[in-house]
Amino acid sequence: MQMGAYKYITQTLQKQYKARGADYRAKIMAWRKGPAMIRIERPSNLTRARMLGYKAKQGYAVVRARVDKGRRTRRKTMGGRKHKNYYRFVQPQLSHQAIVEQRVNRIFDNMEVLNSYWVGEDGNYKYFEVLLADPMKKTVNTTSVARHGKSFRGLTAAGNSRGASKKKQMNKKLQRRAATKVAYHFTPYVQKPTIPPSGPEPPEPFGMKAGKKTTKPAESAPKTAPAAHMHPAPVHLHAEHEHNAVHPHTEHVHPHEHKKKE
Repeated sequence: MQMGAYKYITQTLQKQYKARGADYRAKIMAWRKGPAMIRIERPSNLTRARMLGYKAKQGYAVVRARVDKGRRTRRKTMGGRKHKNYYRFVQPQLSHQAIVEQRVNRIFDNMEVLNSYWVGEDGNYKYFEVLLADPMKKTVNTTSVARHGKSFRGLTAAGNSRGASKKKQMNKKLQRRAATKVAYHFTPYVQKPTIPPSGPEPPEPFGMKAGKKTTKPAESAPKTAPAAHMHPAPVHLHAEHEHNAVHPHTEHVHPHEHKKKE
């Protein structure tokens, strides 16, 4: 199987990192004795650098820097030995790679950070190579350096490592274009005619008592007063007693006196 030059370079570097041979250890020791930040002529990992936007043209630069991988400097106890000041570790909420990019960009402030990649580490330090580009040069691709201060605003790959990457999202124009291509599989709603069932009655809903139907109550007659407040019904006397009955509003007259007057 034939491979290109970049595949051979990647394979060789991976073997060096896994084996930790004499060549790799000599390189790391030389980096440790050298300055913490130095500009180099060409990248150590050419394959990775070209993937991240590096080109061998005027206006591009490569800087190798190291960062301490141990505990960060804790705050000094100038305000007294209080629990809010007296602790050993300060979490900067940034990855080592993002810290290196910001440090390099503070020194090379006339250039913009394209990206960075890991090149090695030992017991005390991690080493990264940062790719820089000068936006004032005509040979530099302006789209890669259009946004100023990318390393300080979390717009590089290392800056997005602690959260969701914004680069993976499509912009609104592409989102609308992709939405129009989606085929929606649905059937339109059509109201079907209601046909009375001919078979057995459907089961009653859950929670209802058996034999009890939910029907609208018929309009009942107006309610009457309770029996306790009603007047007693009139008493109908017999025919032979009706003659002797006296109306409550008339005077009491004896029947024999009434005959005498007639």
